[in-house]
Amino acid sequence: MLLSKILGLFSNDLSIDLGTANTIVLVKGKGIVINEPSVVAVQTGKGGKKKLLAVGHEAKKMLGKTPGNIEAIRPLKEGVIADFEVTEKMIKYFIQKSHSRNSFIRPRIIICIPYGLTQVERKAVKESAMNAGARDVILVEEPKAAAIGAGLPIQDPKGNMVVDIGGGTTEIGVISLGGLVRSKSIRVGGDKFDQAIVDYVKKKFNLLIGDRTAEEVKIEIGTATVPEKEMKMTIKGRDQVTGLLKSLEISSKEVREAISEPLKEIAAAVKEILEIMPPDLASDIVENGIVLTGGGSLIRGLDSYLSKIVKLPVFVSEEPLLAVAKGTGRMLEEIELLQSISLND
Repeated sequence: MLLSKILGLFSNDLSIDLGTANTIVLVKGKGIVINEPSVVAVQTGKGGKKKLLAVGHEAKKMLGKTPGNIEAIRPLKEGVIADFEVTEKMIKYFIQKSHSRNSFIRPRIIICIPYGLTQVERKAVKESAMNAGARDVILVEEPKAAAIGAGLPIQDPKGNMVVDIGGGTTEIGVISLGGLVRSKSIRVGGDKFDQAIVDYVKKKFNLLIGDRTAEEVKIEIGTATVPEKEMKMTIKGRDQVTGLLKSLEISSKEVREAISEPLKEIAAAVKEILEIMPPDLASDIVENGIVLTGGGSLIRGLDSYLSKIVKLPVFVSEEPLLAVAKGTGRMLEEIELLQSISLND
């Protein structure tokens, strides 16, 4: 215990945006040091023991291409730890990498979690980080971190609304005086958009494509509203009728049709929060509008799409992919801010 405290004095505290799609790590005083996919490649040996082969960018390259004894795993599904052992290995790897592979450093870690996690799921996140080498773990709900990262004055007696669209979940929060007054977490995000594209291409064209191809399609030509000029992209896959490989052209109109259902789910959740908003807060949101963060907010025209449905101004934050990470970074530097909004589980 004494040794742990002594080592803690020399550690650099860090924050982790532990996302379904990407993990971003910030070190106090240094800023973002890691921004990599939440993917781990492992080799299963005798007795089912898993040996770490690659993490992050290197592991993502292996998705869908590994031989029988090697797996490329995304250990988080819809914002929840799906594989405890692999998540622990991934966190440990990122902790050591952020401290130049120094295995003696035991940092205090801030971890962002979806609002909708159960107590059991929160405990799993905490235990995973502690087992990976943290000396203390502080949990912060993602809507708060996203709002801070987007530059919203969350400690003021005024309502601010943020919609953080991540890989596995969409987090909606109305924040005032540092607390979540109204919030909702739905398990719809970038992964659901990708799956919707996979399903659409399979149904309409009888073409089987992988998640990586679907993600590329979403990024390249995905739109929530009709653009000035429709875009097209060539995709490759396997014809499920003939079994042969083939390529075809898909348009942004078709992608928009493919992702329409996940978009509707997000819009419905935003409307639900607005409908139960206290009147005084509602007037603040009418004045301030809604801020979008997270990778999902980068879909072209999403702000206009939501604005048309909820009849309010909707803005995409600056660097939306980094909003949650930047919010936790501020908490690392401002201990009073951290104490006021962290979860005391």
